[in-house]
Amino acid sequence: MRSPAAIEHHPPTRKPATVTETNDAPIRSFDDLLAPFHEWSRPGEQRVGAEMEKFGVYTASAGVVHYAGDRGILRVLETLARDYGWKKELDTPDSPLIALTKNGASITLEPGAQLELSGAPLLTIHEIDDELADHVRELAPISRELGITWLGLGFHPFATRAELEPMVPKLRYPIMREYLPTRGGHALDMMLRTCTVQANFDYADEATAIRLLRIALKLSPLTTAIFASSPWKERAAFGGVTYRGRTWLDVDPDRSGLVPSMWADDARFSTYIEWALDVPMFLFKHRGAKFANTGQTFRSFWKSGFQGEHPTQSDWQTHLNTLFPEVRLKKTIEIRGADAQQRPLACALPALWTGIFYDARALDEAEAMVDGWTHAEVNASRDGVWRDGLRASFRGAPMQKLAERLIEIAEGGLERRKNVRASDGKDERVHLARLRDLVARGKTPADELLLNVKPGERFEQRVLAAVDLDAAHVPPPARAQS
Repeated sequence: MRSPAAIEHHPPTRKPATVTETNDAPIRSFDDLLAPFHEWSRPGEQRVGAEMEKFGVYTASAGVVHYAGDRGILRVLETLARDYGWKKELDTPDSPLIALTKNGASITLEPGAQLELSGAPLLTIHEIDDELADHVRELAPISRELGITWLGLGFHPFATRAELEPMVPKLRYPIMREYLPTRGGHALDMMLRTCTVQANFDYADEATAIRLLRIALKLSPLTTAIFASSPWKERAAFGGVTYRGRTWLDVDPDRSGLVPSMWADDARFSTYIEWALDVPMFLFKHRGAKFANTGQTFRSFWKSGFQGEHPTQSDWQTHLNTLFPEVRLKKTIEIRGADAQQRPLACALPALWTGIFYDARALDEAEAMVDGWTHAEVNASRDGVWRDGLRASFRGAPMQKLAERLIEIAEGGLERRKNVRASDGKDERVHLARLRDLVARGKTPADELLLNVKPGERFEQRVLAAVDLDAAHVPPPARAQS
């Protein structure tokens, strides 16, 4: 096996066809593995895409909303497709409906029927906020009809694992369900009971991508602390602030975490590829057939094949999508370490990282802030974060102070971007206002929830009232023209 140092300074020796042109082309060389990352680089682009997941529960009972059934998630998807122009997407021509697409955005399902809006790449946080508002409005009529409330939390506050079964009928989920519990005791919790908000950012070139990735990895536990919003498990406070954060410490060490190799000063695209090559796969699809090669690394698949099959560009990109580090490198830099949020905080994560990534001064300041931080000490801090949030310590000081400084940096970047909202003349800092107030008081969203929702009578209904994304209480949008 070649070491990263042996290959990382060798750009492709030939200009490959574009990824879209070669999606079914065989992987013959390391250059073929490297080519997509260079093609995904977007000089001059500074777009943001937000991904926001949510749990559906029945308002009257706080019971689980499953995929199937007259009042299930499938009914929601069918209604959105019929009434608002979303296009249906299937795993295979004869598989159930599992996703929708429209105007560069998608609506997808996690294994426990968590509903996710993956937004289109947009230029401002104001546009992301408008996109989310449109999504909430589209959900409103069918949510009222079915009696569903949508929850912005990082971990399901009520359901047991068993209550969330069976999983959504997506091709890879049964394979993940069998394999991942062999790698971590909380793998099924991750699949069934967690929700997140994520943000995706363009990168101009290799050097920029690696710089953004390293800064975000170093700040990942702090991100988790700032956005901690999952204080309940199975109808009770569990004793910490983010059970989603606790869950991710025990999922699959091969494919999650802080990617130690990327902390090296000489890390490159090839360094990330070397890490990805040694992560076991789930499956691949050739000629319409599914091959479950669970446990085989992509390196082995590339070198030796599987049952006579050999990898294509499509297989490689599918594999990259099954890696779950706290910050992921794909077509974008993907920030993944935050709990799903209540509506007033839903755009805070993309706002925070937009202010850092897309302003040169802010990026320099964030890089200076984390200078000298080591993987060992940052990784060790993750255990305190899920329990204590901003009260957790790093280098002997509470994380609150670091959070205050990070928000200050981000707000400076957002102010200099000068993106003003037409409705009120406010720039993108407005999307950090509530978060800034919480952090200034040393509070996470979970701390506020625990303060406002006490155990006792009508606990479930008080939780629903506190974290309802308000899908059932906003005016419906105009329907798409048929």
